[in-house]
Amino acid sequence: MSKIGEQPVTIADGVDATITSDNVVVKGPKGELTIDIPKGITVKKVEDSLIVTRGSNARKVRALHGLVRSLLSNAILGVVTPWEKHLEVVGTGYKVKLQGKDLVFDVGLSHSVKFDAVEGVEYQVNKNKVTIAGIDKQFVGEIANKIRVIRKPDAYKGKGIRYEGEVLYLKPGKKAATA
Repeated sequence: MSKIGEQPVTIADGVDATITSDNVVVKGPKGELTIDIPKGITVKKVEDSLIVTRGSNARKVRALHGLVRSLLSNAILGVVTPWEKHLEVVGTGYKVKLQGKDLVFDVGLSHSVKFDAVEGVEYQVNKNKVTIAGIDKQFVGEIANKIRVIRKPDAYKGKGIRYEGEVLYLKPGKKAATA
């Protein structure tokens, strides 16, 4: 039995959820999201909450039960307050700046790397910290990962683009091995 899937999803004030046969449309003050509902899962609106139920106990349907509930919960929270990911650019001479709506990174390459603006996601730059915000939690995470891949943190010096608070375990290098 799915412990997450059994919990009802509370609909926040100012949010409207419209249920059709194959999806749920969530509208709020920050925007609109559509969540597709797979076969075997049903969503019902009861007062100010959504209840997710499954039609059978097949392994695949059980796996999707909690997933759909979490996606609905994330959508309802996202249209009220946007999801955020924080990245930091670490390294001597490494910097990031906002050029129009695009991000421009100088991260030790022979050229500056321009990361184009994506619809539905906003960027903010404060010194060498980048904040990525949007209403879709999964999409914000994907964009943050694409930015991080521009220059992943180095295993020896720790230079690169990393998530805020990410713990890196630095390798000792050759000198420590021979000492």
